[in-house]
Amino acid sequence: MALNAPQKTAAQLVGVVVVMGALAWASVPFYDWFCRVTGFGGTTGVATAGSDEILEKTIKVRFDGSKDRGMPWEFKPVVREMEIKIGETGLAFYEAYNPTDRPIAGQASYNVTPYAAGAFFEKIACFCFEEQVLQPGERVQMPVTFFVDPEIVDDRDGKYVHTITLSYTFYEIDLPEGYATLETGENTGAVSNMN
Repeated sequence: MALNAPQKTAAQLVGVVVVMGALAWASVPFYDWFCRVTGFGGTTGVATAGSDEILEKTIKVRFDGSKDRGMPWEFKPVVREMEIKIGETGLAFYEAYNPTDRPIAGQASYNVTPYAAGAFFEKIACFCFEEQVLQPGERVQMPVTFFVDPEIVDDRDGKYVHTITLSYTFYEIDLPEGYATLETGENTGAVSNMN
């Protein structure tokens, strides 16, 4: 049975909508993958160990912390700036405090500026790799271990970078299963495994 012109047009429009929806759905994970591979948009790399090469040249790393609107925690870097050798492993801490009377889960998003440095900023371990849960009144210091890849000095844009800013934004997420039934104030040791 052949379709008449209006039916054919309607079928084509439905097809276009389905294809556009599929592309939109796939674009988020693809963009995330692209940013992680290239450092585009200030996305950092992830390393399993420190650099094998440490240069005499130093670079400043600044730390910034913010919260999403509605996130009740207090959140800030413990130290605002450090200077390290390129390739040297650095360790910085951020402090979070839950001033409420209920457990709150949070997840941190992050980026690096200038964007040219994103591909060369390597995290070895970070609190941002997993969700965090703070009990009522709990205050914790959360570490991030990192280095700046020595290849930055040979990069067309990266070689002009003298200061890198690592920024985190914490936003509230749903509590993991099991936390909703806990008594207020009960300490489960959930933050003891932060890395």
